[in-house]
Amino acid sequence: MTFVERLEDRLLSNPRADRVKDVAALTRRSMRSKRGLFRAEGPQNVREAVRLALADLPAPGLPRLDAVYVTLQELDRHPGIAADLAAVADRGDVFVRAVTPEVLAAMTDAVTPQGMLAVCRFPSSALDASEASGSSDDVARALGAARLVGMLVRVQDPGNAGTVIRTADAAGADAVLCTPGTVDPFNPKSVRSSAGSLFHVPVFTGMELAEVVAVAREHGMGVLAADGYASMTVSELADAAVLRAAGISSGDVAYPLEQPTAWLFGNEAQGLSEAEVAAADLSVAVPLYGAAESLNVATAATVCLYASAQAQRRIFDH
Repeated sequence: MTFVERLEDRLLSNPRADRVKDVAALTRRSMRSKRGLFRAEGPQNVREAVRLALADLPAPGLPRLDAVYVTLQELDRHPGIAADLAAVADRGDVFVRAVTPEVLAAMTDAVTPQGMLAVCRFPSSALDASEASGSSDDVARALGAARLVGMLVRVQDPGNAGTVIRTADAAGADAVLCTPGTVDPFNPKSVRSSAGSLFHVPVFTGMELAEVVAVAREHGMGVLAADGYASMTVSELADAAVLRAAGISSGDVAYPLEQPTAWLFGNEAQGLSEAEVAAADLSVAVPLYGAAESLNVATAATVCLYASAQAQRRIFDH
């Protein structure tokens, strides 16, 4: 019997089944915290979760795949995912079940379900920020050999949080840290926005800003605050870094952008507070050349993280 035939033989078709209710309940943060599980929806998230499971390598700070639910129609559209799912199912350490579209719709809060979802276990570093803060060991582990880190400080929108995680992954960052008061990055909307990057870059929650700044400095990292009111711009720092990489003096250096760096990104409406800005080595603005009053925090984070990543690669990778 083939893998697909085995799935067809045990098709889950009752939207009111207890298993369906258990998966649907992961929409609530309290249930995610209680069970240590979260939901990752859509082919991209499932693909990356399965690939991580198949890699079978130590993955500190990354989630662990627990179960996959998929419609037979969606499985047929993604033969690569089907082959990988067959491999993890044969190992027996991941529960894989075919479901009807009605069952999948009952499992998710998405307006348009994407045909498959994974249930994953939190990484050990993902603490419930409403109950606990990251320990010194957690912070040190996150920053130990890091060259680039993004820190979400009271960011509230799950789409923004997920997009920053995706951007950090694309920029080659080593970790994303979240302070208490930041939206849960394992919220279903945040996970969808991360587009699989939660399975590539470690995400640490419950991290107190003061402790992260202290440990970052102990590890030789600088700290930059993204602040729309700053007089120094990220473009100026990037231009100076290009000159230094070419062996040309850039004059007085406000901050060497090629240095290992932790970036602070603040709340959508309020930005970073005066105290949060003061905790950084330098506050830096993204220049606005048009009439827009400000940038979305995820867009600003993209500019800042890529500026650091490019400056670092000019020095370290060439």
